[in-house]
Amino acid sequence: MHMKLLEGKTAVITGGAAGIGKAASIKFLEEGANVAVWDFDETKAKAWMENHPAYNSSLIFCKVDTSNAEMVENAKNETMAKFGNIEILLNNAGITRDSTLLKMSFEQWQQVINVNLTGVYNCARIIAPIMAEKGYGRIISAASVVALYGNFGQTNYAAAKAGVVGMTKTWAKELGKKGITANAIAPGFIMTEMVAGMPEERIQAVREKVPVARLGKVEEVADLYAFLASDKAAYINGATISIDGGVML
Repeated sequence: MHMKLLEGKTAVITGGAAGIGKAASIKFLEEGANVAVWDFDETKAKAWMENHPAYNSSLIFCKVDTSNAEMVENAKNETMAKFGNIEILLNNAGITRDSTLLKMSFEQWQQVINVNLTGVYNCARIIAPIMAEKGYGRIISAASVVALYGNFGQTNYAAAKAGVVGMTKTWAKELGKKGITANAIAPGFIMTEMVAGMPEERIQAVREKVPVARLGKVEEVADLYAFLASDKAAYINGATISIDGGVML
């Protein structure tokens, strides 16, 4: 029988209630992993989880605001109590609060930094010691093409995602000797539920920017996450891998 890619591993997936995080959660389950979905949106998470009863024993939900270190600590304890280990951390949770610099409120800035940067730090800081003790781990974080190229109206988001790239490279250097790799992915325009709700002419305008003339699928991003989380990616460390159809913003 074909050995599944993530057989016997336990993954924490933040922002696993919807979009790319949901697709990644399902993909990881299909590849044999135990999955702890950490998200603030219990309703959305439970909705898809209830549709996958086959995975009941290998799936839990923890209500977490990743910017709150105490909630992250509690979720870690809950996940460890259920599965006994955490080998993979997928820092996928993220929010946007778009506005140009001249109009951006401090609150819009802070909300995005809290979740997209501090949240990633909190999860890594609290889970990495478990990995270090076992001598094995995968930390994979969602950056963005915006981190690499900037984007109109996204000072907060670009800053946070560029920060994620910087942290990833630092963790790669610090944790490599302990059997832990740290990588980031930089998605371009992906057809999430959120994007699907945009007016068709805006989606078309986006399509025209992308050399492959379409938006990415959440499953394609999930496949990249699964590969990076697997033993096949053991020599990839400190990388930020673009998955964007060749787009240059």
